[in-house]
Amino acid sequence: MPDETQPAASRKSSPPDRAKQGDASELSPKELAEARQYSHLSLKYNLMDKGLDFLYLFIVAAVFARPVDRWLCQSAILDHWESLRLVVFFFMLTAVHALVSLPLSWKADYLLEHRFGLSKLSPGRWGLRYLKRLALAVAFGAILILGLYWIVWITGPWWWIVAAAAFFLVSIVVGQWMPVLILPLFYRIEQLEASELSDRFRRLSEGTGLSIEGIYRIGLSEETVKGNAMLAGLGRTRRVLLGDTLLDRFTPDEIEVIFAHEVGHHVLNHIYKLIGAGLVLTSIGFWISDLALASWVVHAEGVFRYSQLPVSALPMLMLILSVFGAVLGPLQNAISRHFERQSDRYALEHTANSGAYIAAFRKLARLNKDNPDPHWLEVALFRSHPPISQRVAMAKKLK
Repeated sequence: MPDETQPAASRKSSPPDRAKQGDASELSPKELAEARQYSHLSLKYNLMDKGLDFLYLFIVAAVFARPVDRWLCQSAILDHWESLRLVVFFFMLTAVHALVSLPLSWKADYLLEHRFGLSKLSPGRWGLRYLKRLALAVAFGAILILGLYWIVWITGPWWWIVAAAAFFLVSIVVGQWMPVLILPLFYRIEQLEASELSDRFRRLSEGTGLSIEGIYRIGLSEETVKGNAMLAGLGRTRRVLLGDTLLDRFTPDEIEVIFAHEVGHHVLNHIYKLIGAGLVLTSIGFWISDLALASWVVHAEGVFRYSQLPVSALPMLMLILSVFGAVLGPLQNAISRHFERQSDRYALEHTANSGAYIAAFRKLARLNKDNPDPHWLEVALFRSHPPISQRVAMAKKLK
């Protein structure tokens, strides 16, 4: 076992370090075919999941929402306390959806990952993590839905502006506390002691205004062989998270290039640009939801009053927001890919190590079975980062 207080990437020559040097070549024909097959099946399951979500919400909104709401109103408490009835309805809606989508989730998240040797989870551990994610989503979702309804009930026709502002604030809070409160629920996270990586990161951060609370090792290897790294948190909680799968397979030069990419996001103000764009797009989404929701309620109830937005309108509201998010997704992904390319250039210019950059992304392709050149539809719908083939090609041009 390696020393847990020191990243594997900073140790002297050893068998694991020699292994790091050996998996930076291009994918073999067999590996490429496997990555393409994995990409194809992942795209298929993602599209099926989106379609199932839309179909489920539409059927509930069109057929079951009003009868279920009337049934809940038979309880004197739920009839009197509309907020409580809303939360109960949301719990029921989410629970049934979880049951309906469970077979697909099992196939996509467990069977597919094991088929390609990417997951280490047993059925029991997968089920526990699934329930934990579901519980967190239900609790957080209930708070958001209740808050959204209160905003509609209280602010009336201007609810979409207030809701967009509230969503903006929630995004800031979640971004700040994600690495502190949420990620530790799923992964073992340990702060790394002073190391060669710390010195490299400090040099790259000098003069950029980037303040890092610490560098942490996140235990991804407990459930997957995939490698990952991120700059997470905001303000005092901002920290570098390096997957142990990455630390054990990547050289210090390769990790340095990956970190320089994250520094590029900070220097180029991508976070603030994305937050600003998100505020604008969220406002548009809520405004469209206002128009569509009013039309739906008038059709179903005969009259629409903001102060009396019915609980039964919840599935349709969720469907409208989901469809808007799916339609907007390709634009958001395109913007994100543009920012990623800018950060790639920043990393290459400030490390002057295109060789380490190319090696790092080839390793990621191999570890994650990431198709270097995926189908354009997958890129448009689900890829917030450029395909690895394009990133490697850019690095070769800048050599």
